[in-house]
Amino acid sequence: MSSQDQASPRARGRPAAPEHALKQQVLDAATELLLSQGYQAATMAAVAQRAGVAKKTVYRFADNSEQLLGAVIHGWTDAFVAPMSEPLTEAAALPQALEALLNTVAAKVLTREAVGLFRLLIGDFPGREQALAQYAEHGVQRCAALLAGWLERQAEQGLIRCPQPAQTAELLLAMTIAEPLRRMALGLTPPLPEHDPGERICAAVALCCAGLLPR
Repeated sequence: MSSQDQASPRARGRPAAPEHALKQQVLDAATELLLSQGYQAATMAAVAQRAGVAKKTVYRFADNSEQLLGAVIHGWTDAFVAPMSEPLTEAAALPQALEALLNTVAAKVLTREAVGLFRLLIGDFPGREQALAQYAEHGVQRCAALLAGWLERQAEQGLIRCPQPAQTAELLLAMTIAEPLRRMALGLTPPLPEHDPGERICAAVALCCAGLLPR
């Protein structure tokens, strides 16, 4: 038998992780660094080291630390896309549907992790303006736009009356998400799951539905 025949098979490398799993690995590492060491510590190199990947891998998902923060927030609001694409079946289902949508938002935005990141961003640090711009674009504005789009589609179907969907969405989110988030960041209210936002959401939805439902 030749030496070539006797040679052991070449060791195979580990299968490459799926792109979505690799991206989540990077975003999880970025989130951990942001919460544990602050914004300035979450450099591209530090995120790569924490994630256990090459630095060039991190650059596949963001060009800089600001965009990486935006990608983290964008990943949270991705959870709102599917439920806010579901149409109403009838006008009477509006309160239940709105409550479900707002509870979905709360489940992502009012967690200990999300509150910690918000508390970090309202502090004073170099690059704060750029970081807040990413937070606003991929978090606040995207969430409001998704909800406004949902309201507008229901109005187009004649199921609700909503001449100003963007303002209605902003008001709903201000009452049910922004104010609890502010209180949590100040330490006045515990984050989820210790705090249940359901009662506040029900009250806000009841208030809005009085004007949204056809008479």
